[in-house]
Amino acid sequence: MSGSSRSSGNVSVPSATSLPDGPRKDYESRMRNYLLSMGIRTACFVAAVVLTGWLRWTCVALAVLLPYVAVVFANAASKRRVEAIGSVSPDERAQRIGPA
Repeated sequence: MSGSSRSSGNVSVPSATSLPDGPRKDYESRMRNYLLSMGIRTACFVAAVVLTGWLRWTCVALAVLLPYVAVVFANAASKRRVEAIGSVSPDERAQRIGPA
């Protein structure tokens, strides 16, 4: 059998190699990216104290905007994880289960 999934009747079973990274690895990756962004923010604060003119205000603006960007990227799930898990609306679930 080749491919990323096997079929058993109408049910598609995903292959273990096509599964996304585990939640722990996803968390560690997002935390690493967040800490990197906060490190850059800290460097911007230090640079804003040392520099003058437009460079100072650029560093201040970056230091103000970076927390928002860092949180958005840290909370974003990886695309591969979302595709593998998929999303199910209540209507689809009710159709799969059958009438109540």
